[in-house]
Amino acid sequence: MTLIPQQLRAAVDPAVEAELDRLPTTAIADLRKRYRELFRTDPPKAFGPDLLRRSIAHRIQERAYGGLPASTRRLLHELVKAAMAKPNGRLELPRRIKPGSELVRTWKGKTYRVMVMADGFAHNGKTFASLSEIASEITGTRWNGPRFFGLRRSAPDREGADDR
Repeated sequence: MTLIPQQLRAAVDPAVEAELDRLPTTAIADLRKRYRELFRTDPPKAFGPDLLRRSIAHRIQERAYGGLPASTRRLLHELVKAAMAKPNGRLELPRRIKPGSELVRTWKGKTYRVMVMADGFAHNGKTFASLSEIASEITGTRWNGPRFFGLRRSAPDREGADDR
C-alpha cells in the first residue's frame, strides 16, 4: 500500500511503513475505526475498502512526512472556487516562469524582449514589477501583461485582437 517510491525508502519511518504494509489485509470494520481515529469523523458511506485504505494511507503519510505546501493548497482552493463559479468553464493554471526565461513579443512590426528575473522583469535596461507595466509602455495603452506576452489565452471574442 506504500505510496513512497523505492529510492526514498531509506529516509522513511519503519513504523509508518509497517502500518501501511498492514492495510491491505485489515478488515473493513478496523479500517472504518482507523479512519475515524485519523479524520475524527465517520468515513463516507460510499467508501469501500479500497478508498478507505487509500485515504488512511494518505493521511498516515501526510502526518509522518508532511502535507501539501501552503502555496499548493491555496492554488487548489482558488481552482475549486473558480470551478464552483463557472461549473462548465475552462480552468487555467497560472504559469510559473523561471528567472532567466526570455519572453519575446512582436508588436506593430517590432520585436520586444523581456527577461524574467527573480524580483521582476527587465526590459530596455529597466526593471519592472509586472508584465502589465511593460505591455503598457510598449503599446501606450493599458494591457494585461501575461495576456500580451502570450502567457494567458485571449477571451474568445478577442481571439486574434492581440496582433494589432
